[in-house]
Formats: sequence, C-alpha cells, structure tokens
Amino acid sequence: MFYGWYIVLAACGIQWLPGVLFMQSFGAYTALIQEEMGWSKAVLAGAFALTRVESGLLGPFQGWLADRFGPRIVLTVGLGLFGVGFILFGFIETVLTYYLAFAVIAIGSSLGGFQTLMVAIVNWFDRYRARAVATSQLGYSIGGLCVPFVIIALTQFGWRATAIASGVAVIIIGIPLAQLVRHRPPADLEPDGGKVQTDEEGGSESDGVRDFTAREAMRTRAFWFISLGHALALLTVSTVMVHLILHLTESLDFTYATAGLVVALMTAFQMVGQILGGFLGDRFNKRYVCVGCMLGHATGFFLLAYADSLSMVVAFTVLHGLGWGIRGPLMVAFRADYFGPGSFGTIMGFSSLIVMFGMSSGPIIAGLMADATGTYESAFALLASGSLLGAVFFWGARRPDPPTRLTTAPQSRLSA
Repeated sequence: MFYGWYIVLAACGIQWLPGVLFMQSFGAYTALIQEEMGWSKAVLAGAFALTRVESGLLGPFQGWLADRFGPRIVLTVGLGLFGVGFILFGFIETVLTYYLAFAVIAIGSSLGGFQTLMVAIVNWFDRYRARAVATSQLGYSIGGLCVPFVIIALTQFGWRATAIASGVAVIIIGIPLAQLVRHRPPADLEPDGGKVQTDEEGGSESDGVRDFTAREAMRTRAFWFISLGHALALLTVSTVMVHLILHLTESLDFTYATAGLVVALMTAFQMVGQILGGFLGDRFNKRYVCVGCMLGHATGFFLLAYADSLSMVVAFTVLHGLGWGIRGPLMVAFRADYFGPGSFGTIMGFSSLIVMFGMSSGPIIAGLMADATGTYESAFALLASGSLLGAVFFWGARRPDPPTRLTTAPQSRLSA
C-alpha cells in the first residue's frame, strides 16, 4: 500500500484524541465545572475561545515550522504539551489556573493536531487529496461517537480524574503515532504513488513550479474569501462544541446521557459527510459544495435555535453534521488546489489568523447573549445568519491566476 495511506491512518488516530477527549467533550466538562465552581457561561466559554485565539496566533509560526523542519517533530512536541496540559487541568482551583491549563492545552493541541498533519497529507496526495483529508478526519468524528463514554467517565470518576487520565492517554497513544508521519514522498515517488515522470528538461510534476508562496497567496482574493468563509463556518461549529450540551440540558431539559447521544448522532452524520466530502471534493467544484454546506449549517442552527422537540434537534444534527463533515476536508483541499503544497503550512497558518476570529468569537457571543437573556435562541439565530454570509464568500472564492513569476518560466515547465 502507498505509504501516504499509512500517514492518513496515523493522522486519523492522532485526531481521534482531541476529538474524544477535548473538542467534542468540552461541553460536558463545562456543565460539570459550572455546577462545582459556579462560574458563568461566558467565563467557561472564554477558555475555549482562548485556545482558538492561541491557535490562530500560533498558526503562521507553526506552519513555517512544519514546512521547514517537517511535521513529525512538531507533532511530537505538540502532543507532549497537549497531554501535560490535560494533566494540569485536573488540578485547577481558580479561574486563573483554569485559563493557564487551557493555554497549555491550546498550544499543544495546535502543534500536535490538524494543521501540522495536513502539511504532510497535501504533500503526499494530489488527485485523491480530498479523499485522503476526509479519511484522516474520520478520527475526529469517531472521537465524537465516543463522547458518551467520556461522559460516563466524567459522571462515574469525576472530571478531574478523567482529565488526568486523558492527558496520560494523549502521551502514550499520540506520540508513537506521530513517528509514522513523513513530510514528503521520496524524490523518486509522485504524490498518490507511482514513479516520478520527468520532462525533456529534467523537471517533474512534483517540483513545485506552480506553488504560490505565502505572500503571493495573500495577494489573491481567493485567500481572503476562503478564510472569511471558513471563519464564519466555525462560528457555529465552535459554539456547538461549547454550548450544545448546556443548551440541551438547561433549555430543553435533556439528561446528560441523552445530550451525549445527540452529540454522538451529530457526529455520526459528520462521519457520513466526511466520506461524501472526500468523493465530492475529488469530483466536483469544491466551491459549490462548500456553498451548499454553509446553507446546511445555517438551516440546522435556525432549527436548533427554535427547537421545542426532539425531532427538531435531530433535524439539526442531520443538517449541521452533514454540512460540517462534507465541508471540513474541503477546507484543506480547497487551499492546496488553489495554492499548491509547497508552502501550504505557512499559507494555512496565515489563514488561521482570520479563521480564529470565527472559532473564538462564536462561543463568547453565545455565552454572553445566553447570560443576558437566559436563552440561546437569539444567539443561535444570529450565528446561523453568519453561515449565510459565509456561503456568499465561498461563492466568490474563484481560482486565482498563477503568480506572475510563472510567466517567465519555460513553457515546457509550465505544461509539465
């Protein structure tokens, strides 16, 4: 089997860890911490927002590190910090220590997570890039399916013991998986497998002649429109991570067990969406697919905002889960198709500076509005409107013209 698929499987395992232990189970932690500590929703959501801000600010440097030194060493350091941060989280007593522990978790989960893994995958795949990214992200979705087990651990053993055990699991599972990740295929191997075919002048399809630099990418409208569309998509995604369980248990009187099953159902549809996204992204215009996904996000969140029955919540899980799952892999493949893999880590890193505003502001906005009004209805409706605006940005994100420096390259190289 082509070694790139082993990297995909390792990435799947690594992304399972934050999926089950952190990102999709964070809402359960906040509910239990609020019961014990009495902190407000805005304070609790602020820590999650901090992790997204730090991830965004770290993005350009992280991308440069991965492009320059390779993803494996960055993953190893990041997963170590991620595990240590979770262990520290088990000993928090004040808001300050809560935020400090999350700061370590944020840096570790960023360095040891999605963006670093994608640097390797976009270099190992071209024709099957969307499929490879989608397969790697199944680990995150499988983690969501396992959230009910985390909730059982939280209720049976307490959130402190669960956090400490989670940190140990990250270190003993994640770091060995990171050693399987390689930056690029060997010189004689093309992306997707097969031997390198050279042209008359000794160039090859894998020599990066079409790749944008980060500076060139940021001069294009597509870079900004994709980034803004991605940010608006994550307004809803991040809000669900933080507030869904609180909304279900407080506003709709669901039990924690039922709320956990809702998260698992949403994740099941996310997994279906990821499988579809891999095939759709390799066959159809990614821009149009992303527009459809944003409409799914918006419709699902409007349903959640005004839900008064289980059937409306289930409809939300279908629309939001499918939209999230299909769109997720395309965010990587979209950028790599437009700008090439050569400087992908750095380009993705600078894009994360924009994306972080959506990821961090969604939970804060929802928390403040819920604290002020006593309900999530107006907050969720506002964020759903943001998804509609995101659809407009994706619609306008047309493929940029090649960098001007390429017009001076020999014609045989351009046609390679």
